Amino acid sequence: MTEAPGTTSDLNKLLALFDLEEPEPDLFIGLHPTEVGARTFGGQLLSQGVVAAGRSVPRPTPVHALNAHFIRGGDVSKPIEYHVTRLRDGKPFANRLVNAMQDGEEIFSMLVAFQDNKAGLEHSVQSPDVAYPEDLPPLGEHFKGFEDRIALFVNAMHPIDIRFANDPTWKARESGERLEHNRVWMRTDGQMPDDPLMHIAALCYASDTTVLDSIITTHGLSWGIDRLFAATVNHSMWFHRDFRFDEWLLYATESPVAAGSRGLGTGRFFTREGLLATTVVQEALIKYFPPKK
Repeated sequence: MTEAPGTTSDLNKLLALFDLEEPEPDLFIGLHPTEVGARTFGGQLLSQGVVAAGRSVPRPTPVHALNAHFIRGGDVSKPIEYHVTRLRDGKPFANRLVNAMQDGEEIFSMLVAFQDNKAGLEHSVQSPDVAYPEDLPPLGEHFKGFEDRIALFVNAMHPIDIRFANDPTWKARESGERLEHNRVWMRTDGQMPDDPLMHIAALCYASDTTVLDSIITTHGLSWGIDRLFAATVNHSMWFHRDFRFDEWLLYATESPVAAGSRGLGTGRFFTREGLLATTVVQEALIKYFPPKK
């Protein structure tokens, strides 16, 4: 894949993840980046899966929605096979089923719907009133003083420029603040190719980064500091309007419920002009192990 001008090395790594090999029709092979955790990052599965689905659609048709289920933790030392089933190819619609496999076992399954955008009724909920990203510190500023406690986040790949409009989980915990919502500006850390599918894929990747934060900040907890275990169960997205993800989008998230050892995170991506571009819902297994007294 040709590197886009003005991209950072981490963004180029992300774009390389989208450059899937296609050894045979409707079979795509995805690789892992160098920076990995204990299991495949959910955002990687979402983004590579939507690229595989999009590359199987014979004519340019916008992604309308996706509904994904995480079945097993992916092995970060092995490539992932994305098997695409063509469910429908209509004039305004297309539907695809994507199954991600490793060693003959399914680790992830996703339905992806495509639909032409046509004029119709329009309205949108109001975007939250927060400071603009230019007035907010970059993510690295929030790491200072916490490097040892949140080393997993510090050492991760950072292809997305993130500007918190409120304190991230570790700072909120330090101050004793309980946050029932999270507001963060996001864009890719550099210029993206013009292909709309690449912008959808990058947004899918980013959508898995902060959507669960409100579950734990509601209880005054933080990733990397408290003993927490989280594993995504399912993830859904609806794409309402065209956007470029190398331009700022505000990711406004909250958690309406946590019960039965699961937590639900909901999110909305707003354009800088305040229009709702994408809606996200994610459910995850969340376990907290309080310190023994």
